[in-house]
Amino acid sequence: MLGLVGRLVVAWLVVTLLWVLAYRWLNPPLTVPMIRDAIAGQHVERRWVPLGDISPAMARAVIGAEDSGFCTHHGFDFAAIAQAAVRNAESSRLRGGSTISQQTAKNAFLWPGRSYVRKAFEAYFTVLIEAIWGKPRIMEVYLNIAELGPGLYGVEAAAHHYFDTSAARLTPAQAAKIAAILPQPIKRDAADLHGKVRRHAQAIQKRIGVVRRDQVDTCVAR
Repeated sequence: MLGLVGRLVVAWLVVTLLWVLAYRWLNPPLTVPMIRDAIAGQHVERRWVPLGDISPAMARAVIGAEDSGFCTHHGFDFAAIAQAAVRNAESSRLRGGSTISQQTAKNAFLWPGRSYVRKAFEAYFTVLIEAIWGKPRIMEVYLNIAELGPGLYGVEAAAHHYFDTSAARLTPAQAAKIAAILPQPIKRDAADLHGKVRRHAQAIQKRIGVVRRDQVDTCVAR
């Protein structure tokens, strides 16, 4: 029995390592949310573009909004994780302290959800992509597979859908609006923000300038 378990563990490690290694150069063709939408009859739209063809404002927007330590951490923001653990102990609703690297690992290899089992797999894949991909590739994959509306994936599709432009031509204001909808992309429209979300987008736009000025995005800057 132990021998069988050992072989299964080794097989899992080999398969997942090769999977991550392949995505170092091959773009993920599908994600679980895309498959979910397709099964539900939702039209799925994604247009993959290299990181060099995405406005620098977009990477700065998500760094400023979600993960200011992206270029300096090794996949995990332990202060944010500790804060999330405190909140989870006080609430029945599980919340994460995920970095962009963790979100990329989840989006590329796993399923949506907030269970501790999924978080454990997320941590495993985060370690692998940090070691094998590097920061530019992590950011490129993240910006191309993030869910940004019903059946809408990646910033190129989002730029065309919301602003009738390309990811390369996104202005800081437009990039900030897209970043502002990321926590709840199904319920929010980047082209028509209101109230708290609109103010959040305005704050993100200011952070874009800070990220650029303080060179917080050096690992992905061009």
